[in-house]
Amino acid sequence: MGKVTGFLEIDRQTAKYEPASDRIRHYREFTLPMSDDEVAKQAARCMDCGIPYCHGDTGCPVHNQIPDWNDLIYNGDWEEAVRNLHSTNNFPEFTGRICPAPCEEACTLNLENIPVAIKTVEQAIADRGFQLGLIRPQPAEEKTGKKVAVIGSGPAGMAAAQQLARVGHEVHVFERESRPGGLMRYGIPDFKMEKHHIDRRIEQMTAEGVIFHCNVNVGKDKKAKDLLKEFDAVLIATGSENPRNPGIPGSDLVGVHAAMPYLVQQNRRVGSEPVDSAGWPSPEIWAGGKRVVVVGGGDTASDCIGTAFRQGATEVTQMDIRPQPPEIEDKLTQWPYWATKMRTSSSQAEGANREFAAATLEFVGKNGRLTGVKCARVDEKRAPIKGTEFIIKADLAFIAIGFAGPIEETFIRELKMDMDTDRRGGRSIHADDKAYRTSVPKVYAAGDARRGQSLVVWAIREGRQAARAIDEDLMGTTILPR
Repeated sequence: MGKVTGFLEIDRQTAKYEPASDRIRHYREFTLPMSDDEVAKQAARCMDCGIPYCHGDTGCPVHNQIPDWNDLIYNGDWEEAVRNLHSTNNFPEFTGRICPAPCEEACTLNLENIPVAIKTVEQAIADRGFQLGLIRPQPAEEKTGKKVAVIGSGPAGMAAAQQLARVGHEVHVFERESRPGGLMRYGIPDFKMEKHHIDRRIEQMTAEGVIFHCNVNVGKDKKAKDLLKEFDAVLIATGSENPRNPGIPGSDLVGVHAAMPYLVQQNRRVGSEPVDSAGWPSPEIWAGGKRVVVVGGGDTASDCIGTAFRQGATEVTQMDIRPQPPEIEDKLTQWPYWATKMRTSSSQAEGANREFAAATLEFVGKNGRLTGVKCARVDEKRAPIKGTEFIIKADLAFIAIGFAGPIEETFIRELKMDMDTDRRGGRSIHADDKAYRTSVPKVYAAGDARRGQSLVVWAIREGRQAARAIDEDLMGTTILPR
């Protein structure tokens, strides 16, 4: 905990943003950092709540010891706070920027709608750790002689690779794209997380012995069966990148796109890379001067909105089939779990029109090109209500309704792996969350490829746990935390 009476004396504050009129003119991060003294005041608000739900499975999948490092920051011990935070989370500067902070939802002070600013403190600890030179490579003192291949360099793959390298294994990471980072690099816009944060971690991991192989599409450029011959273990951490089929008529019109190729293109532009991508083939997409409709209510949809505004879209409308949620949830029935309530992302606050309880019926067009989106209001069962149809004029539409598992027409088919079907109709690689073994000997799976589309913090947790399972299988014992 922090100061005993801190939560009574200090108001909740989080980092402020640049004005929307300024931030839409660039692609950089626009959060205004708080001073060390301001961060310490927020850490002081952490109370002696008895049962800290913030760092259980309910609030933090990686089990960050949130009360501990809040107390350390309140007492000015940044070095120990950095060590403590990294004992559970390999990349807190990632989660401090792009995690939706279920820990704050689970905070006891959220019962009064004033949770501790946990995400703000976490990011500050990580950023200050780099500034002070406290985050350094930790190479293994002894090598085990074992070789492990990691397919995919997103948060799950990176976390697993770092953990395995630190206990002495020779770790090779295979990435389809030209730079490591997975969809953290190519799917998350720079205005949410600039990519030098990833580059800094890649440098650290390289110094720890991790070997990165980019522009290698396993299953195409290199056969998975060859990896099994060369390595003692193979971890699949390719994420869930197969977009869900919307089943909306007119999806083949010019101007209608899946969300991810659009985001990947813009991230490649910002990173001074060619727009064309082997992993996300698509014609060049640009929203400047166009009316844009985004179908979907999640983070990916919000990222499309912010990107479209920065490209100069004249109007952006977001379609959400869910009813408009309440401003404040019923705490007695929902706390400490993630609540359904009205949330406005920074991108939505930049001027998006939001249509709730609206189904997208059809993309309409002329001469094969999109001109509008036909919609209708829905009832409690999300069925369209007859007579409520309306059309939104559009020149460009993005479908952002989630992902249905890893792409199977690759090494997954080559290895004839067992797949699980989830309740949403997606398919993920069959493996449990203890051993992380797949149906193929020596092959493991973690992150979104195993559990389905989820949060970056869950990917880090699974990467860490899979590394522990692999190390234990290879060595008979392990010192890695679970």
